[in-house]
Order: sequence, then structure tokens, then C-alpha cells
Amino acid sequence: MNDKKIMLTLVSKQNDGQDESKVELVSEGTLSRTDAGYEISYKETEATGFVGSTTKLTICSPDKVVMERYGSANSSLILEKGKRHHCHYGTPYGDFMMGVTTSFIKSTIGENGGTLDFKYVIDINSSYVGDCEINVDVRADS
Repeated sequence: MNDKKIMLTLVSKQNDGQDESKVELVSEGTLSRTDAGYEISYKETEATGFVGSTTKLTICSPDKVVMERYGSANSSLILEKGKRHHCHYGTPYGDFMMGVTTSFIKSTIGENGGTLDFKYVIDINSSYVGDCEINVDVRADS
């Protein structure tokens, strides 16, 4: 499968135990088949705070997704159901290491799109930062 043009709707929710925030992004992108599974790539916008960056979601298995961001901020998060990973997270204000513990992953992504949903908890130095949920809807351009 060659790169397929897609329309992507991504909803990101974060809750720190007191406040909840929600960001929605609608963007064009690409969907590719890889040796490991599928890869979704899209450009970030001002809505997410990472304008000038490209994000790549690689669905490696039913229980593992890798989220990488390149450009104005570089990050690499390993999301693996039931496991905690130390991950590099870059922001326009600086980079840091954080713990990422994934509780849920579900993907119906195939050659014509589908959905990818995952939930994870972020910690820094083993101190709770927040719960995150990301829902991605991918539709191949007609």
C-alpha cells in the first residue's frame, strides 16, 4: 500500500485530577502500511500548540502504539497496554523525561482508515501529572 491521503480528526482530553482540557484537531495526513502495522502522519496546528511539527502514530500491534513528533518540538512516546515506559517529551519551552503508563488501546485502522483510541497516565519522577485520552478518526480521501 502506498501512502494514502486521509482526513484525520483527533480529540485529545487531559485531566489532572482538578481540571480537564480538550483539544480537537482536523487535518489532512497520510496513512501507510509498514512491516509492523499502520502509520498515520499529520501536521500539527496552533490548536495543539505544536505548529511546525509533524506527528506520526505507528500502530505496532494491538497493544502497542508509538507516537513521535518532529519539527519545532521532538517527542517519542511508547504506549504499550499494561506497561510503563520512560519517554522523551519535547515542548517549545524545553524537553523532559516522563513516565507513560497505558491502560487502553483499541485500533480498527486498515487500508481505508478506521479509529485509534488510547488512554494513558503521565508521571514525572513518579509523581502523577494527569490522565490522557486520545481518539483518532481516519478517513481515506475519496
